[in-house]
Order: sequence, then structure tokens, then C-alpha cells
Amino acid sequence: MGVFKKLFQQTFIYGLATVLPRALAIVLVPLYTAVMAPSEFGVYATLMSYIILGNVLLSYGMETAFFRFINKHSDQKKTVEATVLSSLSITAILFLTITLLLRQQIASVIEFRVEYVTYALLILTLDALVILPFAWFRANERPMRYAVVKILNVCFNLGFNLFFFLWLPKLATETNSFWETIYTEENKVVYVFISNVIASALTLLMLLPLYVKIGFRIDAKLWKQMLKYAFPVLIAGIAFSINEAFDKILLKYLLDPDVAEAEVGVYAACYKLGVFMTLFATAFRLGIEPFFFNHAKAENAKTIYATITKYFSIFGGAILLGVIVYIDVFKRILIKDPDYWVALSIVPIILLANLFLGIYHNLSVWYKVTDRTRFGAYISIVGAVITLLLNFMLIPVMSYMGSAIATLAAYGTMMVLSYFFGRKYYTV
Repeated sequence: MGVFKKLFQQTFIYGLATVLPRALAIVLVPLYTAVMAPSEFGVYATLMSYIILGNVLLSYGMETAFFRFINKHSDQKKTVEATVLSSLSITAILFLTITLLLRQQIASVIEFRVEYVTYALLILTLDALVILPFAWFRANERPMRYAVVKILNVCFNLGFNLFFFLWLPKLATETNSFWETIYTEENKVVYVFISNVIASALTLLMLLPLYVKIGFRIDAKLWKQMLKYAFPVLIAGIAFSINEAFDKILLKYLLDPDVAEAEVGVYAACYKLGVFMTLFATAFRLGIEPFFFNHAKAENAKTIYATITKYFSIFGGAILLGVIVYIDVFKRILIKDPDYWVALSIVPIILLANLFLGIYHNLSVWYKVTDRTRFGAYISIVGAVITLLLNFMLIPVMSYMGSAIATLAAYGTMMVLSYFFGRKYYTV
């Protein structure tokens, strides 16, 4: 029972640190939907979808590789840490330099304002620079430090959002004041991105001492081995980002331009009600991923994995039922503007899809501990293909309901495939 007690403690702390940032998304929904029209909220949701894809590309599987190699090569721990930190830092800086030079062209291709693209590039770079520090906390079982920095990031983000949306309009009423010069009534969505940039920058500042502690050094041989391990994880990550975020992007481009951004806005707002399942699944995954690697060689490892998955499914089912039963309560609390309620029919579908995704993550421990990460890529690619095909087929006919169905089909298929492959290569 000591093993499960430790898992519960770490999951609770990591869960708290993870729940709060994602809970921030829920807390801010009433604010955003109150001050922004569905079309403006759609702009925010679509650009954040691009950021999700960018985060995967800039991490290129190195976080998972870090966890694997820190345990596999325990005698080279310092070298592994420095190699990953150096690799991620160099690629992040190169990315920012190149994309800032091309931001006009990027904005033209994806049809967004240049200032939005600039903020997105800054957010992506700052997020990439904190990947290793947060992974280091988890690998070294420092959940409290991890939680403190994550919670402070939430506080910064929430604080600046409240300032820009609630306090700045009042301060700007004074004519010829500094506040009046920085306030805009027409383009409020920009404040969402500015708040994110400031919060991410302050978070990086808090983690800079860890950069000094780890240092910069690349072991070329080790780096190549890590890239080889990480590549399938990257492919899987890209596929996952397609499953998670591409629906908003495709809605923008496959629907009539006159209604597309508003449709994305109502879909994205109601999609947030599915975050309750995501909160639970993400917190659980953060706690168990290092745990799985650390206990991969234990005699009863498979029994432990099976028990963990069983309880995850039970608690996940309870969350699904609870949100569906009280959806009328949640909608009035979180989405006060009735204009957004037209998309509430997607919520049960998204909840079930996220439950399938959580079960998939638990089942997929087999390919991580057996170094068969390519199967993660194969399964995720299948999911991405289903997502893309069904979105292209259903969006023109069913709008956002087609996107919800595509998400459910993709995650359900991935869960089933992982189960059957796991039975073959890592029988529990």
C-alpha cells in the first residue's frame, strides 16, 4: 500500500498544480464570454489551437526522452539534464529568431493580425524554455516546487487578465491618461495574449536558477540516441495535437467566413465544459508517468498498472455522469451569455472522448516501458487520420457537432488499438 500512498500524494500535488492552470481556463470563460462576442472568442480559440501544435513541435518528444534516459542512464544523470536543456534552449531561440523575421508571411497564410502572431510566437518560445525545468522537478520528485511555480503562473495570468478586462477600462476613463493610450475597446482579444506573454516570462524568470544549476552541455552521442527515442513521441504528439486542436482550425476554414469565427467561438466555449474530465486525466497522468518508469522493473508492475487503470476508469465515469446531470447548473455559472449555449449538445460527447483519451494514456504505458514508442506514433497517426477525415466530411454538413463526433471516434479508436497491442506485447 506504500506504493499507492506515494502515488496518491504525488498525484494530488501534481494534480493541484495542473488543475489550477486548467481551472483558470474555466474561470476565465465567464469573463471572456461576457466581454467578447463569439467571433472574438473564436479568434482566441483558433490561435490557441495553433499554439498547442507549436508546443508539440518545440518540445519534439524530448520531455518523454528525458524521463526515459534519466532512469535508463542513472550514471549519466547530469549529462542527460544538460543535453536536454541545451537542445531545447537552442531550438527555441532559433525558432523565435526565424519566425519573427517571417511573421508577416505567417500572418498572411493563417489569416490573423501580425500582432496576434507575434504574441503567439513569444508564448511558444517562453513555454519551450520551461519544459526541462518542470520535467526536472517531476523526475527528481520535487512536487512542491513544481506546484508553487505552476500556481504562481496561474496567479500572474489571472491577475493580468483581470487588470486588462476589468480595471483598465475604468482607469482609461480619465482623458489624456497613460491608461487611455493603452486601452482598446475594439480589439480586446489582444489582452488575452498579452497576459499570457507576461505570465510566461515571469515563470521563466523564476526557473532561471535551475538553468545555472544544470548548465549547458551537449553529449552528441547521447543526444542522437535521445532524438531517436523522441522522434516517434514527436510524431505521436503532432497527431495528438491534431486530435486536440485541429477541429477549431478546420472550422475556421471549412465554414462560411461570415459565421466561421462565431461558430468556433460557441464550440470552444462549450468545449471548456469538458475540461473537468481533462483536469482529472491530466493530473493523473502527471503523477503516474514518472511512477510507471520508476516501477517498470518491479515484480508486480503489471498488477499495479492494471489496478491504477481500473480506478481511473471508475472515477472518470463518475465525473462524466456528474457533469452531464448538472450541465444546466454549469452553463449558467461558466457561460453566462445565452448566445453560447447553442453548442451545449457537444458536451457529453467531448466528456466521453476525454475519458477514452485518459484510459488510452493509462493503457499506453506498455509501449513506453518496453521502448516501443513507435506504436504510440502509429496509434496517434490513426487517430489523427480519423480526426481529419471526419472533420472534412462532417463540418460542412454538421458544423461543430461533426468536430465533436470526430474527436470521440478518434480517441475511442486509439484506446481500443492500444488495448489490443498491449495484450500482444505487454500482457497484464
